[in-house]
Amino acid sequence: MDEKTILNIMDKFNSSSIVEFELTENSSGLRLRKAGASSSGGNPGGEGLPVRGSEDAGLRLALPAAALEGELITSPIVATFYASQDPDSKPFASEGSKVKAGETLCILEAMKMMNHLEAEFDCEILEVKAKSGDLVEYGQTLFRVKRV
Repeated sequence: MDEKTILNIMDKFNSSSIVEFELTENSSGLRLRKAGASSSGGNPGGEGLPVRGSEDAGLRLALPAAALEGELITSPIVATFYASQDPDSKPFASEGSKVKAGETLCILEAMKMMNHLEAEFDCEILEVKAKSGDLVEYGQTLFRVKRV
């Protein structure tokens, strides 16, 4: 694993609700645990996934399997999230929809400026992680997508 990959994983981990994470790749590994997190393992809402290469057989990644599929699109700024142009319009991107590169995914309002977040590649929306009117943080996941 290179330094950029490790820093990216750490950034995503810090902005997620995951409390413990372990990754083993070839002969290297990475283990992250948030302060105050117990190593009891498991996801309170589900079974979780076993973590490969763990010395602790009870250690599990507290994240559903479906959440590991696809790529994450995160907020580039602190802003208010809007899924559509106005409350009466349909969302720019909803779960199951396909979006072309350059199409608007959402609007991020910051300091009374409406910023259109555009898709960087053709993709299918697997999950929308924010609701209209939500205040989103820099780096917060807004969409889980699959390239098409």
